[in-house]
Amino acid sequence: MIRYYSTRDPHKNLVRFEEALLKGLAPDGGLYIPERIPRVEPEAWLEARSIAEVGIAVLGTWLKDEIPAHDLEAILRDALNFPCPLVQLSDDLFVLELFHGPTLSFKDFGARTMARLMQYFLRQRGERRIILVATSGDTGSAVADGFAGQDNIEVVLLYPKDKVSEVQERQLITERPGVRSFAVEGTFDDCQRMVKEAFVDPELAHLPLSSANSINIGRLLPQALYYLWAASQINHLSPTGGGNRGVGAKINFCVPSGNLGNLTAGILAALMGQPVHRFIAAHNDNHFFPDFLQGKAEAYQFHPTIATLSNAMDVGSPSNFERLYTLLGPEKLRAWVWGTSVSNEATLARMKKTHQTYGYMACPHTAVGLEAQARYRQQTADPTPTISLACAHPAKFPDVVFSALGQEPPSEQALQVLYSRPTRVWTIDPTLQALKAFLL
Repeated sequence: MIRYYSTRDPHKNLVRFEEALLKGLAPDGGLYIPERIPRVEPEAWLEARSIAEVGIAVLGTWLKDEIPAHDLEAILRDALNFPCPLVQLSDDLFVLELFHGPTLSFKDFGARTMARLMQYFLRQRGERRIILVATSGDTGSAVADGFAGQDNIEVVLLYPKDKVSEVQERQLITERPGVRSFAVEGTFDDCQRMVKEAFVDPELAHLPLSSANSINIGRLLPQALYYLWAASQINHLSPTGGGNRGVGAKINFCVPSGNLGNLTAGILAALMGQPVHRFIAAHNDNHFFPDFLQGKAEAYQFHPTIATLSNAMDVGSPSNFERLYTLLGPEKLRAWVWGTSVSNEATLARMKKTHQTYGYMACPHTAVGLEAQARYRQQTADPTPTISLACAHPAKFPDVVFSALGQEPPSEQALQVLYSRPTRVWTIDPTLQALKAFLL
């Protein structure tokens, strides 16, 4: 059995996946990481015909001692029932489109899978949970959609007021069974702080609180699947458009990054056996992690959040840095991950250039990644094929797309439906006391 311990526990007291999933945050405020990472043979994902099949093979290795194979298969086929295409832009540049789920964001992979895993365990235990979530844009809507209507679960969403796009806010405040949304008069870091404080507050200890942010290990394991799925897809493509790269061929992954959960999932996939030459961490003006990688900042030398066009990545104090730092240590982290910070101006310019060069319309988060991989290639001359993650659908950011391209993105049915549904939201101060007034 693979068990988990807190990043802040020097004694490494171990818990089952079920406990790590349902608690979210460890009692000492740390994040759960696995005691060991199983090696998964390439055939487990290279022969899969869908990302759900990747999950059945890979998560079956992680969870075989806690969830029967037929139950896990049913969970994954229900959760991961949407496509995840790899699009080739040039001989050595690919985009993995992660925005074809119900909320048009990569967060759908983790949120939908985690909701069903939680419900599975809660039904067995006859228990309920209150999921407390801080979101900088896309996490909240994915969690709201993925968890809504689950019998044993309620969701409380916190998002920074006036700091998400209009479409993102509509997704957050649309009425859903078992979901309450709160607009916080502050930043994402305020929201995240309030959630962390709630978990360790003695007055809330009697409430069955859990998390669905990327602080929860249950979010990261499903996200690792699309890195492996991408490897299976690129294996059928070559610089000339046909043939085979070979089972062991290394690739680079460029990851638009904020709270560093997506990057952590990629690291987990690589530690499972996915051959990755280099990870490129693409940040916006919130530049702590690139500064750390370049030796310009010490560990945990965070800074206040800066608002940008790629708002879902507006994180000054990334929670998953603690996981990455514990898993790899500073030397390996700096050797394996290359990072850069991309301004709003550079983001818009890359959106325009990508559309002109490839006819491809990218959201601002995806564009931060495409700009970062272009810089990496220019600075290092590394010829390794690169997969850049496309994190959100451009239709979620029509104003930014229009600013860059002079045209709006095509409309999406999933978003059109939102505007016909009722909304509900509360506005609160950025304090734990304000949140406690509602929770109690």
